[in-house]
Amino acid sequence: MKINLQEYCKDISNYQRFPTREVMVGDIAIGKDNPIRVQSMTTTDTMDTKGTIAQSIRMIDAGCEIVRITAPSIKEAKNLKMIRDGLRDEGYKTPLVADIHFTPNAAVVAAEIVEKVRINPGNFADKKKFEIRDYSDRDYEDELVRISERFSPLIKICKDNSTAMRIGTNHGSLSDRILSRYGDTPLGMVESAMEFIRICEYWNYHDIILSMKASNTQVMVQAYRLLINKMNEEGMNYPLHLGVTEAGDGEDGRIKSAVGIGALLEDGLGDTIRVSLTEEPEYEIPVAKFLVDRYHNRNKSKKSLNKTNIPYDPYFHIRRSTSTIHNIGGKNVPRVFSDLSNLNNITPNSLAALGYLYSEEEDKWHISDQAVDYILIGKNNLGFELPGLATTIQHHSIWNKESASFPIFTMNSYKNSSNRSDILNFILIQEEFSEEIKSILKNDDSLVIILNNNEKHIIMNHRSFIIELINNRLQTPVIIQKNYELDLASDFQLDCAIDLGSLMIDGLVDGINVQYSPDISLSNQTSFGVLQASRLRISKTEYISCPSCGRTLFDLQSTTNEIRSVTDHLKGVKIGIMGCIVNGPGEMADADYGYVGTGVGKISLYKGQEVVKKNIPTQEAVNALINLIKDNGDWIDPR
Repeated sequence: MKINLQEYCKDISNYQRFPTREVMVGDIAIGKDNPIRVQSMTTTDTMDTKGTIAQSIRMIDAGCEIVRITAPSIKEAKNLKMIRDGLRDEGYKTPLVADIHFTPNAAVVAAEIVEKVRINPGNFADKKKFEIRDYSDRDYEDELVRISERFSPLIKICKDNSTAMRIGTNHGSLSDRILSRYGDTPLGMVESAMEFIRICEYWNYHDIILSMKASNTQVMVQAYRLLINKMNEEGMNYPLHLGVTEAGDGEDGRIKSAVGIGALLEDGLGDTIRVSLTEEPEYEIPVAKFLVDRYHNRNKSKKSLNKTNIPYDPYFHIRRSTSTIHNIGGKNVPRVFSDLSNLNNITPNSLAALGYLYSEEEDKWHISDQAVDYILIGKNNLGFELPGLATTIQHHSIWNKESASFPIFTMNSYKNSSNRSDILNFILIQEEFSEEIKSILKNDDSLVIILNNNEKHIIMNHRSFIIELINNRLQTPVIIQKNYELDLASDFQLDCAIDLGSLMIDGLVDGINVQYSPDISLSNQTSFGVLQASRLRISKTEYISCPSCGRTLFDLQSTTNEIRSVTDHLKGVKIGIMGCIVNGPGEMADADYGYVGTGVGKISLYKGQEVVKKNIPTQEAVNALINLIKDNGDWIDPR
């Protein structure tokens, strides 16, 4: 399948920002040539005026340029004036956004107070009851007429007051009508927003910003790309707000956010971002600023493909077709590599950071769920036997055919050596694709490429190289290698997630070898984290937890920590932890189990999207969740 680049990206080998129109949110200009803006959302009760003002100030002082506040009813919408005035009294003119779900009347009130309103097409005026229903063409059009009647008064208010609007589709809150026609798909997300955009344009209202949020990074990236495609078809260029919703907390939430947001920023998409973490909102800001700073004064790549087509589908995840060599490529999960070649003496203890813990007392290896697959040992020879799952890679100069290792070559050493494995040979490539490389790969079906590049931005070059492989019908597996020299471990994790996320989501690579020299264990941990965030390899429990807001009905942070402490050994199990039902059941469509606040002190438990236990007292809910997991056969006792 050939995809025209102009449909979503100017040039995937040469960074260019997608040209959007400018939209003013108060005094903040979004889109066009303006900087990518950073925003976040308060977690306080909106009726707690003093607390919301204080939290907003902490967010603004941390670098937040736009503050979003939930307004679940008219009461909260009216109180936005008190919050706005309080901030102005403290000298803060930061624009405010009213977050609206289910209550169009609240949006109308808020639009006369704040600089922007955010509406969700799936639950603003559309129906969301999780009912299976067939809509005839007539029924569908009748619903659109009804929606237009409900939506148009808000458009008029926004237009009269120069209030901007974010039309924000959430994967987890698509309406029954949209689901009936498009299914639970990126296309459904896009069409949900496009219907509302067309109504806005009918009234000649264009102060619009768009978002396509999902907790699944693949779905999120595909939806934004498809949105650009659809906007191009209809002559639109509205600015984009980026975010991975329900990303979670800690390093998992940061890596997941960087994978999804970073993939789109690399495409040149995104005019404002929010990193959604289950933490205090001011902690989101440094992460967002780090992501944005990578694209400040971003230079164009040295070389462009100068082609209008790409040979893979950016709107649907399919792994690149590669040969199976040993256990790399083909249908195998992407492999994780680690490098111990700089050590003078490799002992069993050296492998502890790589997920292999040796017990002298038991004379036994204990292998974690995040144990690396391949270990580069350079010119070392091991004086001990490795566990069966680990494979070593040796420098070609000392490798021999009796070795349990496989050799690695540079381009020159490969050409000058005949001492090669009959099964698997690694070739380190740092050059651009060439006819010489093409010839070597074509004539040796035992090769796996280790593609090395330690520049600041690697995605463009790597995509270009892999596209050349595809265009030349070469199915050689590719491993991405990069060494990171950064002062902060957190910066390494974010950089790594951005560098690899897009390549993973597009299914272009078969393994990763990233090294952060101060902490080999963190290198390994991050590799598996990126693979899980990209939905390519599951190595631990996954938590889909919302960042909290004024709608949250329990202490989300402490509850998430409590649930994590008793379930983090359940490899492959996905648990949704949602503060309310606005996006909860829908965003948990990808989860195995759900823990959702449904009232003050009350929790409902879900199996998939089906509620199985309602209104459980909060103090009993975690144990009830454990019992639900046990009842469904997914529980194992911790080791």
